[in-house]
Amino acid sequence: MLAYKFGVIGAGNMGTAILRGLVESEAMRPNEIVAHDPNIKREQVLALELGVLCAQNNLLPASCPHLLLSVKPQMIDRVLEEIEPAITDNTVVISIAAGITTTHIDAKLKGKGRIIRAMPNTPMLVGSGVSAVAAGPRATHEDVHWAQRLFAASGLAIVMDESMIDAVTGVSGSGPAYLFYLIEAMTEAGVAEGLDPDVAELLATQTCIGAGKLLAKTKKTPQELRAMVTTPGGTTEAAITHMEKHSVRKIIAEAIGKATTRSRELGK
Repeated sequence: MLAYKFGVIGAGNMGTAILRGLVESEAMRPNEIVAHDPNIKREQVLALELGVLCAQNNLLPASCPHLLLSVKPQMIDRVLEEIEPAITDNTVVISIAAGITTTHIDAKLKGKGRIIRAMPNTPMLVGSGVSAVAAGPRATHEDVHWAQRLFAASGLAIVMDESMIDAVTGVSGSGPAYLFYLIEAMTEAGVAEGLDPDVAELLATQTCIGAGKLLAKTKKTPQELRAMVTTPGGTTEAAITHMEKHSVRKIIAEAIGKATTRSRELGK
């Protein structure tokens, strides 16, 4: 009988993105993976597009030596209670549920398993995600390295202390939504100035993509790159001055603070 190496519970956007990264990068073979999601259509995507076996319940994935919990925070306790009998002292349990601490998971699993917490983001769907990985109870250096490679198959993965994961949630976990919001606003402003909606959205989207690539590939700071396009008395200076006048920087900081606080609240 084939022994599965990696179990996945939850095949939403993040779970599917992680599996796709693993399979397409050939970091793991499809026949080494077993997954379960209550949504049959999601399971069909995994089976048809990735060749992953889909189980009838959570117990088969939970019996694997490595297990990914890709479920919403509101669902985590029910799932943990269901799989607890299948977890052994050697199971590496990796959770991406926002706000849920490894201490909480450890208690629900009755002190079994080696626990890791991670916070990825949705650009993993296109292989450009960034994830934070943190060791919890009994997780070894090798366990953390395994988890880091798991997330690195779909982008960047950074190891850090769990105390920083809520802040990561505020900056990068929720971060893509901030940029989508910015693109929405830039598009609407462009349309108000007479641009075709499709053209305005394309301009805003490609500008964000290009700016990110420019920052990633140069050794310059964001401040230096901003200064390069901010000519005294020019159009960019007029825009930045208006943003500073209306405390846009402060609003962004407060918004990230709200997201970070909410992540901490979810863990209580």
